[in-house]
Amino acid sequence: SWLKAWAGNRLGPLIHPLPLSGAFDIRRPVVFTAPFATMPGSMSPAGTMLVEDTLNKMIYRDGSRSLQREKAKGLVPMGSHSCFGDFPPDFMPERPLSRSRSATGLRVRPQSAAASLGVSGHAYNASPAGTPTAGKRTMSRPSSAVGFRGTLEGPPKAGATRRRPVKPSMFRIHYERGDLPVQINHGALGKLAWKVDVQKLDYHHYLPIFFDGLREKEDPYRFMAVTGAYDMLEKGGDKILPVVPQLIIPLKTALNTRDPQIMCTTMKVIQQLVTSADMIGEALVPYYRQLLPIFNVFKARNIPTKDMGDFMDFSQRKRLNLGDLISETLQMLEEHGGEDAFINIKYMIPTYESAVLTGV
Repeated sequence: SWLKAWAGNRLGPLIHPLPLSGAFDIRRPVVFTAPFATMPGSMSPAGTMLVEDTLNKMIYRDGSRSLQREKAKGLVPMGSHSCFGDFPPDFMPERPLSRSRSATGLRVRPQSAAASLGVSGHAYNASPAGTPTAGKRTMSRPSSAVGFRGTLEGPPKAGATRRRPVKPSMFRIHYERGDLPVQINHGALGKLAWKVDVQKLDYHHYLPIFFDGLREKEDPYRFMAVTGAYDMLEKGGDKILPVVPQLIIPLKTALNTRDPQIMCTTMKVIQQLVTSADMIGEALVPYYRQLLPIFNVFKARNIPTKDMGDFMDFSQRKRLNLGDLISETLQMLEEHGGEDAFINIKYMIPTYESAVLTGV
């Protein structure tokens, strides 16, 4: 009886009431009836990229798709030396630091051609001392006497779809200087806390800066640039149309990186830009020659990798499929671009079929 009274007083609001009659069964499971808190809204596009990065870290544990590996390859700009910026050139070492020869994985420098050849130019036999052939020259047939057994090598790859190095954006510079009236709201959902009303911002100054940060791949720059661009497009209204000419260069630079992740993010922003206010789709028609050439290169890219095999691809559900995003973006540009949109899209992408005329 005392156990029932204690459980009813302490845990009454959280568990089902215990039976008033009969023996108490300690093996009976306790079921919580208190409602769980539901998060309002949905995850932002920048939050989706954070989840995707975490998933890639779990799948590719060797670090082959990590940000550090891309920095080592020169595809992503390096960060500052410290939180206060780079060190002065006077305090930097004259020569870059080199790895120690005793470090693991360091390749041995190959011998020069003169050291590996004998006096007359024949290959020198570097056998260990004490063997019968140590220090003797070996006779070999000249390469001109050997018949042609190889195959002709084809032309090198053009590299049209090869990723380009991402240059530091103006958003990174302004954020490190503290010029942006925004900070991260660390909560359950990824959002930004604006220090001023978004509708009162100077869109001619701030919107191109946020669009220039779309090519960032390192947080917090990427998160703040993408989320800030969406917030300004959502609340901009009539202020967006006069700024469209200033947004072409940042969009073109982001697309020319040929990075699938950056291109998907940029196309989603273009779709949001077209539907954010009236006449924006028609204002983008004269700039199709700057934006659509990259669309023509990656229009048929529906499979992430050639060696995918029988693996499952969830990019369509996550809206990360490059080919589908290109088709969706072209359809939205045609629908909101007016009567001259289709002929200009067809001029840049000959394989495009009209979504308005076919009734798609």
